[in-house]
Amino acid sequence: MTYEEVLKDIVTGDERYVVLTAENRAAIRNLPLHLGDRFIDTGITEQTLIGVSCGLALRGRIPVSHALATFLTMRAFEFIRTDIGLGGLPVKIIGGFPGFLSEANGPTHQAIEDVSLMRGIPNMNVFCPADEEDMVICMRKVIEFPSPFYIRYNNVQPQYKHSEEFEPGKGEIISQGTDVTLLVYGVLFNQALETKSILESGGLSVGMINIRTPKPFDENLILETALKTKLLVTIEDHFLTGGLYSILAELFIKNRVMYDVLPFALDNKWFKPALFNDVLEFEGFTSEKIAKKILAYIKRDGK
Repeated sequence: MTYEEVLKDIVTGDERYVVLTAENRAAIRNLPLHLGDRFIDTGITEQTLIGVSCGLALRGRIPVSHALATFLTMRAFEFIRTDIGLGGLPVKIIGGFPGFLSEANGPTHQAIEDVSLMRGIPNMNVFCPADEEDMVICMRKVIEFPSPFYIRYNNVQPQYKHSEEFEPGKGEIISQGTDVTLLVYGVLFNQALETKSILESGGLSVGMINIRTPKPFDENLILETALKTKLLVTIEDHFLTGGLYSILAELFIKNRVMYDVLPFALDNKWFKPALFNDVLEFEGFTSEKIAKKILAYIKRDGK
């Protein structure tokens, strides 16, 4: 089942749902035929999209609103913060082409601070599926959640059979390990999975957790995992500041504990525009380059 199919199944069965877009129909091209006046295209007007969504939500509707992630989270930020966040309205906003999925687009179209921006808004939650299957599995509970959600749209084909069990705030445990545990969200899940295999082939005990929702965050799982493993590795197509690495720093400081964390993120830079696989290669996010850096780090510190 695709994202469009599961969304159609959810919204056609409940008149409260309205699907909106700011001229970003790539994932929902066939829905207008089925929804009639419950499908609204505001044009390239992200602020208007959020304003309309909030108005509908105040009148008992549940908007599911789509736009390019970079413009949705930045151009309409004040509207999301003040109108959705302040009121805790059940608007679900879907950011298209986030992170490395924007591929050949330059910095103006690269949503690599979106997780940071959205998780900083009170009442807002954040869902970053690993691939299309993960998105489809979790989507119903995300959309039915009473609070607002930002969703990083991801239609990458799966390389792993995900757990059907999902609750916001719960990570998906792929494996448990005592030497290294990989923490990842979103489109880099497949690279993390391949990294896990490479490290295991070298004799390491490797854990891996799919952080489905960076907010709410599975604090207990990560604290428990850190006690059982020598090194935590965060992997994300996001700025180092404000993303998963920052979430861990906040968690550990709050609990007055210290753990060894090796981050893979964009450190104070945008990524070079290119096709997805070329971006991974150039920026050092292929499984081979991630594994090589982890092994060098372990050897250097004698872990």
